[in-house]
Amino acid sequence: MQAKIRLPSGDGASGQAAIDLISALREHTGQFPSREQKVADYVGEHLSEISDMTIAQLAKACGVSTPTVVRFCRTLGCDGFREFKLRLAQNLAVSLQYISETPASELVTSDTAIDRVLGALYATANVMRKQVDPAVIDEAVSWLAASRQLLVAGIGGGSSMVAQEAANRFFRLGIPSVALNDSYLLQMRAATLRPEDTLLCISASGEADEIVAAAEIAGGYGARTIAIAPKGSRLAQISRLTILVDLPEDPDIYKPTASRYAHLVIVDALAMTVAQKRPDETSENLRRIRASLTAFHGRTGPQPLGD
Repeated sequence: MQAKIRLPSGDGASGQAAIDLISALREHTGQFPSREQKVADYVGEHLSEISDMTIAQLAKACGVSTPTVVRFCRTLGCDGFREFKLRLAQNLAVSLQYISETPASELVTSDTAIDRVLGALYATANVMRKQVDPAVIDEAVSWLAASRQLLVAGIGGGSSMVAQEAANRFFRLGIPSVALNDSYLLQMRAATLRPEDTLLCISASGEADEIVAAAEIAGGYGARTIAIAPKGSRLAQISRLTILVDLPEDPDIYKPTASRYAHLVIVDALAMTVAQKRPDETSENLRRIRASLTAFHGRTGPQPLGD
């Protein structure tokens, strides 16, 4: 029986588990049968050229027969050469930026790393500032200020962090707030929302299935749904109100995404404006929080609230 190397990473066109062929080639070097290893070696050194080759051309380039190429493809879990080429092309489409060497001129040293990060932050924030519609912010503030409770949704590292910070901002203003990044809990909590409640969804792509489903569920029960998402995304289309931000990603794969900073700026702007819209309740809540913390740690000097 011929051994197959399978690395599940999604859903392929054939309905089988998609295969990370690049990882398979790298991690199993030397483990293929001798003739198939010749094919593996050639493919590994000519990744971007394979999609333009026929099976006969690849076999000739490797010095093997076409049946050997077919066996090689099947060892990797593909039905044949056609499927192998398709999946390799899919891998390359998302992998090239990660397998190319970083030019020496772009390498960051410890004395310039902060400047590079700040530069990306400023550039992203400036793009965001030009995209945000003040009228949409005003409407979002009105909805948030009148909310009985606020559920903030974010899936993934950046969005979940911003969602947690949003909940941290708004509970201080007297609005019961909770952030969720668990997909099942998110669907359940969304189903409990009412017309006087608000679901705030944060998504850099606007395509996360969990977020879109939660917005659909909450909206179906009449809750206010606000999204921070790109124009044209599924989340933007299904939410009742969308703060449209479509932020470019830095081509430097080693630099953390700056979009989360732009989302935090929007959250802070919303929180500050909501606070001003509810001055009496906000001031009393902040006073109570400060008094409770002073009683807890004894410090009375100026400091971030809740640090």
